[in-house]
Amino acid sequence: MPLKSFEIVRILVLSSIAFLFAFAWAPLLVHQLKAWKMGKSIRAIVDAPVFAKLHAKKQGTPTMGGLLIWGTVLFLAVLFSFIAPRVSAESLLGHLNFLSRSQTLLPLGALVASALVGFLDDYYNVKGIGPKGGGLRMRYRLLIYTAIATVGAWWFRVKLDWDLLHVPFIGDFNIGMWYVPFFILVIVATAFSVNETDGLDGLAGGTLMTSFAAYAIIAFSQGRYDLAVFCGVILGALLAFLWFNIHPAAFFMGDTGAMSLGVTLGIVAMLTNTAFVLPLIGLVFVLESLSVIVQVFWKRVFHKKLLRSAPFHHHLEAIDWPEPQIVMRLWVVSMVSAALGVAVILLDALM
Repeated sequence: MPLKSFEIVRILVLSSIAFLFAFAWAPLLVHQLKAWKMGKSIRAIVDAPVFAKLHAKKQGTPTMGGLLIWGTVLFLAVLFSFIAPRVSAESLLGHLNFLSRSQTLLPLGALVASALVGFLDDYYNVKGIGPKGGGLRMRYRLLIYTAIATVGAWWFRVKLDWDLLHVPFIGDFNIGMWYVPFFILVIVATAFSVNETDGLDGLAGGTLMTSFAAYAIIAFSQGRYDLAVFCGVILGALLAFLWFNIHPAAFFMGDTGAMSLGVTLGIVAMLTNTAFVLPLIGLVFVLESLSVIVQVFWKRVFHKKLLRSAPFHHHLEAIDWPEPQIVMRLWVVSMVSAALGVAVILLDALM
């Protein structure tokens, strides 16, 4: 079988395994989250009156559902890396290992590390710990994710001796130590943007799904097959998560999913040297985070709101768009923008 055909099979097989495995243990996770009383705490009306009114009915829905995604990815990565040396290299099991130092060790490590931080934040939110019972302060979260991004930047700059940035249709640029702050900016901005998008049933899961699907194609086109498989495994786990997260959600993704997948998406963009196309591939994330930034600026400068509620999806709720309609339409936007992003990368590679 030709190499590329075999790698396509490997991506499809592992993505399917991830879906089936995550789908199988999702009901157990939902049951345990309910048993542990890990219900989502909705902010007080005085802090966010529009949000609180729209989402009062979701009070108590289990959060931390992102555990299903990163737990599945971590388990399969460890399982197949353990099995591979113990079976014939020619067997299918021998080829299912996708954990490699050059391609997937860093994004997997960042996924788990940031997921654990998000898990702690979700726990604080559920238990009413922190400012106004809302978990870790945003500045503390940003500091922690900046620290994780700094480790990633160090890995690239020191371990991989990498400081090259590619600008599509223009060329490559060695930027030396400037690569470190640029790397940190990409990771933190992506994590923040994905986190802001996680506010409606299925919204973050569906838009992340299209982004990781796009990066599976991009990584494959670059010959980074383990990274393509890694994105495929996340995609499979996300599909299983969506089965239970589509309106009305059985559980929410929580910071343990949104922040960690945002960090991982940014790192995958840096690994494929496509950071300048990431805003197009993740266009919905950009629009959501911009809506928050503009809302804060507008309130401080003009002392009134521009949107009824931020992020943007809550504004659409406030003007009476049904939740499933908002989610589906933003999914469509994400699919089109991700497809355009892939097209830009593939066209750039041909020129």
